[in-house]
Amino acid sequence: MIEPAAKERALRDTLAALDSVIVAYSGGVDSAYLAYIASRTLGDRALAVTADSPSYPERHRQLAIRIARDFGLRHEIIQTRELDRPEYRANPANRCYYCKHELYTHLSRLADEHHAVVVDGNNADDRGDYRPGRQAAREFGVRSPLDDVDLTKDEIRELSRRAGLPTWDEPASACLSSRIPYHSEVTDEKLRSIERAEEALRGLGFRIFRVRHHGDLARLEIARSEMPRALEPDVAAAIVRALKDAGYKYVSLDLQGYRMGSLNEALFLRPA
Repeated sequence: MIEPAAKERALRDTLAALDSVIVAYSGGVDSAYLAYIASRTLGDRALAVTADSPSYPERHRQLAIRIARDFGLRHEIIQTRELDRPEYRANPANRCYYCKHELYTHLSRLADEHHAVVVDGNNADDRGDYRPGRQAAREFGVRSPLDDVDLTKDEIRELSRRAGLPTWDEPASACLSSRIPYHSEVTDEKLRSIERAEEALRGLGFRIFRVRHHGDLARLEIARSEMPRALEPDVAAAIVRALKDAGYKYVSLDLQGYRMGSLNEALFLRPA
């Protein structure tokens, strides 16, 4: 078995061979680690770029900015407009394709200006997941160095911890649009309700959760380890108040708990 440190050396070699990179940098676990190693390997020839849009939570934006500042990353924020695309707003099962197409259109222009290669934070564990955005990455020639050197999520967390990156134990994250069921239109109003609701849950001390948006109903997926606390009468009442303040009429707790990509489940259901 190859040790994580050896994979990190291979990652540095891979990045050095690319000479100059534009890192798709959201501030999440994977992209933060990639941006950090790219900066330490390539110096000013590594540019971390954060795409700011309505589907990108303010909390993640601030985290990306703070890490870039604290670790001396060369950093730029650009505006992307996926909500201006009718295909994206319609929220088909391949919605992520249109989001990534918008992102890579902008990053590819930057890459041309800097004679660089666009790289993203996909890792070895992402290979079996449903990720329509990968099609856009292939179309634009985006490289995935973490995947190239076979780094897994757990290894990236451990290497991030050793590097002192605050993201090492951040819960998995995804854009706010991923909380809206497929074929239900993505709107700025829905995204803001979701963001307010999730910030309220975070303020109540919950760490791993999603607020799934079903019209007037908020369906809460909370990690099983945190679910008993959500059922405490005082906490449950605080959750209901906070989510009604965020714009929901009804609040439900999903007894299956949090699971990544739960809205994808409907894509693979077969009739009995």
